Amino acid sequence: MPSTITNQEQRRRRSSHNIMNIKTTLISFLLLACSTTNQITGFTPPHRGECRYFLDTGDTSEWDALLPLGLFHGVTTNPTLLERANEPCTVSNLHRLATKALCCNSSSSSSGSYPPLKEFMCQTWGATPQEMYENGMAISAMDRERIVIKVPVTKEGAAAATLLGNAGVRICLTACYDHKQALIAGSMGVEYIAPYLGRMTDNGKDGLEECKTMDKIVKGLGSDTRILVASIRDAETLAELAVEGLDTYTFSPAVARMLFDEPLTEKAAGEFEEAAARGGMVE
Repeated sequence: MPSTITNQEQRRRRSSHNIMNIKTTLISFLLLACSTTNQITGFTPPHRGECRYFLDTGDTSEWDALLPLGLFHGVTTNPTLLERANEPCTVSNLHRLATKALCCNSSSSSSGSYPPLKEFMCQTWGATPQEMYENGMAISAMDRERIVIKVPVTKEGAAAATLLGNAGVRICLTACYDHKQALIAGSMGVEYIAPYLGRMTDNGKDGLEECKTMDKIVKGLGSDTRILVASIRDAETLAELAVEGLDTYTFSPAVARMLFDEPLTEKAAGEFEEAAARGGMVE
């Protein structure tokens, strides 16, 4: 009898593994088809330049509200943001979110649908470099070209990031709190490093100066690593970063709305509509 139970369990596990492989293959096929279609019909603003804005939230209702505005290159998440949005931090759920961001547009947004994003950035987890590597590989398996894996800039994270990078996974080192950590990113050759500007300032550092120094470090090294500035608390900080030549940010829905918060513009737009109505253009 014990042998029979063991055999049944082995069959059950093989069946479960096969189902998971089929699901991953189907999602990958959908994303590939979407990516191919986007190359033909997708719209990239011709005058955007090198800037990349990311919407920093796991709340898909905020995606539906803000992504149609056309500002964003991609979205970023992490386990904390997923928890706030009541989204499970699991490989299967991250695949679902990635599919929505990269391929399946919103049909319920009051602002209308939005084009597929260029990148979906999410964070791996694990108590060891091997666990972080395995989770990162599983998350990115469905689309290695457009899924970026975030890894904390710790010794364990660096080891995991090296394994992932060698396997062809795009990497963002995250939870950066000091300019010296840009040396790690530049030397490793990762695509992004994410300094937490607001949190650095909260802890007695000059967050803006730290980010500016990081930018100088990677440029001094001749590295193409992007400084993905995170923990941005207001729109004015975005403007200050842009003036200093930093062009890659991830920010919350609240900060995204601040960009449009200008009473004089709202007043002028209202006056235009009133004039149009008086001219018979609005029925």
